[in-house]
Amino acid sequence: MLLTVSTSTCPATDLGYLLFKHPDRAQVFSVASGVAHVFYPRADEAVCTAALLLEVDPITLAKSRPGSTYVDDRPYASGSLMAVAIGTVFRTAMNGRCDARPELAQTAIPLSIHLPSVAIQGADDLAERLFGPLGWHVECAPVALDPEFPAWGNSRFVSLRLTGEHRLADALRHLYVMLPVLDDTKHYWVGEEEVAKLVRAGGEWLTTHPEREFVSRRYLAHQRGYVRSALSALDGTIPDEEPRTNRPLAVVRAEAVVAALREVGARRVLDLGCGGGALLERLVADTSFTEIVGTDVSAGALDAAERRLAKLPDRARSRVALRHSSLTYTDPELAGFDAAVLMEVVEHVDPPRLPAVERVVFGVAKPTHVVVTTPNVEYNPLLGEQKSRHPDHRFEWTRAEFQDWANAVAERNDYTVRFGPVGPVDPDLGPATQLAVFSKKEA
Repeated sequence: MLLTVSTSTCPATDLGYLLFKHPDRAQVFSVASGVAHVFYPRADEAVCTAALLLEVDPITLAKSRPGSTYVDDRPYASGSLMAVAIGTVFRTAMNGRCDARPELAQTAIPLSIHLPSVAIQGADDLAERLFGPLGWHVECAPVALDPEFPAWGNSRFVSLRLTGEHRLADALRHLYVMLPVLDDTKHYWVGEEEVAKLVRAGGEWLTTHPEREFVSRRYLAHQRGYVRSALSALDGTIPDEEPRTNRPLAVVRAEAVVAALREVGARRVLDLGCGGGALLERLVADTSFTEIVGTDVSAGALDAAERRLAKLPDRARSRVALRHSSLTYTDPELAGFDAAVLMEVVEHVDPPRLPAVERVVFGVAKPTHVVVTTPNVEYNPLLGEQKSRHPDHRFEWTRAEFQDWANAVAERNDYTVRFGPVGPVDPDLGPATQLAVFSKKEA
């Protein structure tokens, strides 16, 4: 990942004083994700350009999390990784300190910032919505998936250029906050200390930003309590759409799934794509479920589920088993259960592989019932999202698209299917989450 910062202030080489990095030297810094290089492609009195090149080491990054494997999605959380590198390498500049030119650190200078490849998760105008109100002129050009195959379309990456007159410290703080917001992904666990980071970096400008609630929500990984704390510290407000009485959608969704399983009388249950085990823990707490098996393709997710379940009493823990398995490969051990659950799973599967999932679940495992939940993309604007709710989602269905898929699956595999809403329901846009319950016709 590459970031360049250029200025034409006179003399332009004063940028080296502001960054605490000498233009005549290339420097290397160790960061948590790998190695950061700082060098100057151009340094003269007319124009000076400083470059920060982040070289991510996926193995080092994966090893930093206990129980993880070398296959890890965190190297692709590019905005978050670059933000941490900025905070590490340019910490003094970001704090507005410049011993050699103290008056310069407090002066707005002409700046041009370029990120040739930055991930964006959201509407096409998201960069303008975030940086425009801060006084930046924003140029955002899409990056093709492959220039040799234009029919493939564009990737979720863009070439982003920001130009304007700002204090360098402010410009770095803008990037530090907004880069993780652009792609809505962080490569580390978000805790209470992130609230302090957001207030510290954004306190002087975020309070008047028209998207401050959206920025806070994404920066703090959509954790309501932290978002409330941050907004209260910034300007004493809390988001209108998230009243204190609301429960997290993830909790409401899990409760709806358990209720559907009880309704069909399931006792032996598969949780396909169980992740960290949140639903498994809820299922084990209900003694009507006598045998529970959680499967996931990620060894790291299964390790997290194992740690969660290890806290349970031995008698409860004996009713649940974990299994490393993929939704696209046949596993005879998963056949014959009363019910299978795919909770927020299908949207993580590439559309061409959905037939393989259908074959494995409905054609081979053949549980008596199948419970599926998935986001309703029509509801996303009410959550502050314009496209997908998560960067790993391969797609998100409208209500009509989900029902068309489910009806076709039921018809091909001799099941019936019924639908229900989960979470808040808008009269025009429908529910936040869609639920379908498939049942074998013979049942």
